Amino acid sequence: MNDRSETPVLIVDDEPHMRFTTGQTLELAGYQPMPVASAEEALALLGKDFAGVLISDIRMPGMDGMALLREVHGRDPELPVILITGHGDVSTAVTAMRDGAWDFLEKPFAGEQLVEVVRRAIETRRLALENRHLRAELEAQQSAPGPRLVGRTEAIARLATMVSRISQVEADVLLFGETGAGKDLIARAIHERSRRSGAPFVAINCGAVPESMIESELFGHEKGAFTGAVERRIGKFEYAQGGTVFLDEIESMPISLQVRLLRVLQERAIERLGSNRAVALDIRVIAATKVDLKAAAEAGQFREDLYYRLNVVTLPIPPLRERREDIPLLFQHFAVVAATRSGQEAPPLDGAGLSALLAHDWPGNVRELRNLAERYVLIGSAWDYRLEALMDDSDDTRGDMALSQQVEMFEKSLIDQALSRSRGRMNDACERLGVPRKTLYDKLKKYGLRAETYRRREDDTAEGT
Repeated sequence: MNDRSETPVLIVDDEPHMRFTTGQTLELAGYQPMPVASAEEALALLGKDFAGVLISDIRMPGMDGMALLREVHGRDPELPVILITGHGDVSTAVTAMRDGAWDFLEKPFAGEQLVEVVRRAIETRRLALENRHLRAELEAQQSAPGPRLVGRTEAIARLATMVSRISQVEADVLLFGETGAGKDLIARAIHERSRRSGAPFVAINCGAVPESMIESELFGHEKGAFTGAVERRIGKFEYAQGGTVFLDEIESMPISLQVRLLRVLQERAIERLGSNRAVALDIRVIAATKVDLKAAAEAGQFREDLYYRLNVVTLPIPPLRERREDIPLLFQHFAVVAATRSGQEAPPLDGAGLSALLAHDWPGNVRELRNLAERYVLIGSAWDYRLEALMDDSDDTRGDMALSQQVEMFEKSLIDQALSRSRGRMNDACERLGVPRKTLYDKLKKYGLRAETYRRREDDTAEGT
């Protein structure tokens, strides 16, 4: 629709010379004029997603321009309608603007004025249709089971095909992708589409568990196995029985523990600390890394035998900058999720916002985009929904707000993120935020948030890929 020669402009006027001169001006400007003599003819040509705009004289026999405006907006409220008025019809034009006309031109008007009004109207229409198509794509993609792989590029299509195939086999999987690229979502998607979907999905961040605790965390321990082991503990592997274990940041696992992991992968059994009895496991292991494990193995930073054991099926996840066409769709997806959770609405992006999205390199990948979409919904009104300002931490409009307002917006954003990541579990959210339960309830009431809205299946809240 960026090609003017393919952009239609429907011209409705009962006077032949007005249809001719208006059409000629627009054709010379590169548009595709569609002149008709009556409102009835115009309505017959308008489809649901008419890509252009409509220009209509107000005074016509039969259905006049005002009636046409009402009929058109009954069918498609987002279609720009430009009305042409004669001398002395300004009051009628004002009424038309109140009724939803996009703009009006008073006869006689200059050709440059006509072209500029049409140019702006077509840009508005282009954005409206783009957002409409994004919403339709989201609705279609959200009907799929499990976590959604949002996107329409060839890269995401290949990834979705691989996820579908891999989920149907029992091989362990190694995911490779940059920070924030969506490795956890892919792991959950594989799990939810497999025969193990009804069993536990246990995620472990190998870089976040202290080295002194990770062995007990993974394999469990018996009572008295070490000082402080006052009772038996079931480890993550055993807890995931029948399901999937996701080992994120596998490159951070201590070398000493990699030996035990290799044995688990080969024997599908574990021994709790302090026990000599093997516990058989029925699990699938999905590991994820942001580094080249082969290079790490060659440098002595990762066990080579474990690398080759994990490398049976490797799935690379493309960074966001390599699938820029997906960025607007992903932003819309995250904005819809944030709006649903918070009960707030935000306007669709304008042209400047879309340009800012597509021009950014996204070093934080999908996670960075999701955080921006959440800020857009939660605190965008303070910046007049200017995406460039929300992306630029140094924007001086921040200084126009009182400190108390900035603190409240930041606090609400933190609470929203904590509830999202804990999926509405108040105890987990309190632990993440470091506040007592009563304090968090008071904050929820203050900001109009409800923990119940966050308690949904992972496919409704998972980070998009």
